Amino acid sequence: MTQPQRITVLGATGSIGLSTLDVIARHPERYQAFALSGFSRLTELEALCLRHRPCFAAVPDADSARHLQGSLLAAGLETRVLVGEQGLCEIAAHPDVDAVMAAIVGAAGLQPTLAAVEAGKRVLLANKEALVMSGALFMQSVRRSNAVLLPIDSEHNAIFQCLPTDYSRGLADVGVRRILLTASGGPFRELPLERLPDVSPEQACAHPNWSMGRKISVDSASMMNKGLELIEACWLFDARPAQIEVVIHPQSVIHSLVDYVDGSVLAQLGNPDMRTPISHALAWPERIDSGVSALDLFSVARLDFQAPDEQRFPCLRLARQAAEAGASAPAMLNAANEVAVAAFLDRRIRFTEIASIIDEVLNREAVIAVETLDAVLQADVRARAVAGQWLVRHGR
Repeated sequence: MTQPQRITVLGATGSIGLSTLDVIARHPERYQAFALSGFSRLTELEALCLRHRPCFAAVPDADSARHLQGSLLAAGLETRVLVGEQGLCEIAAHPDVDAVMAAIVGAAGLQPTLAAVEAGKRVLLANKEALVMSGALFMQSVRRSNAVLLPIDSEHNAIFQCLPTDYSRGLADVGVRRILLTASGGPFRELPLERLPDVSPEQACAHPNWSMGRKISVDSASMMNKGLELIEACWLFDARPAQIEVVIHPQSVIHSLVDYVDGSVLAQLGNPDMRTPISHALAWPERIDSGVSALDLFSVARLDFQAPDEQRFPCLRLARQAAEAGASAPAMLNAANEVAVAAFLDRRIRFTEIASIIDEVLNREAVIAVETLDAVLQADVRARAVAGQWLVRHGR
């Protein structure tokens, strides 16, 4: 009998991690949770360990590790608890691991995701920031290690499904004219512009279609999420920024499209549920039941499309600018955005000031070559410092 594949879930307590564990639990004969990590929701991580009985768990600090280890031992579990970034890298690259779900949000996911890639794992990439920050280095490592990189963002997974299997030969060589990256437009798509400065974190996190964490929800409201996805798509599919067009599609039923030179446009449709791309990547090239209900086209009834308004969504313009500049610009964009979003969630800045902070960082910091991981991390640190200076200067 074939042994189940052993899966590490980085970011197990987040929405992607929980959806991954839901799919795993539906197929115990195929998959088992080998290692789980959590950051702040340690009570939830403990409950997940009790349910899935992983070999390892990883937490951010020694105090949390002692507490969790004691609780799990008292419950009769032999789960070994590891600490910090080193612990994350260990469970990502462990020789017994078959696949890694990289679902830690933000720059914190870069090192463990790279560790999984360098160990030649099947990497299910939900942490778009890792590729945004270190695109060239990341893809070089994928090629060098023969890792299998499968996109989890619903848009990139849709593009992957709509491209021919030999797309790595080059988009032009396989007849692709452009990639159409869909976006819901978030909760502020039709809000009068004069009301944007006064929206609250709660309003920004109330996404109309998807259930996501707070940081990603704010990114969706500002459309920075789509900007980061544009940069990610360039690296995943070896595309130029000009080959990628963002299309607002409020229903979130078409997850993205690929336009071919013969006039064909292939689209991937489905209900807005992340278990679809997760199950696709877990089983690829096979298909398994994800638990997602069948798409009811009669209920959907209509599909709408519109061009994004860059006055409403300046973060999208800034992301395209960073994509075109390349080098350290995407890492700086991501760092500035993380600082700005955290400040907005803490009610220290207005929603519209997120773009102001990012714009200042991109204008003040010179774009430099990033040929090593150290250079990427230094660009990240510098951008955070400049963003922090903006907050101090404006009394925030």
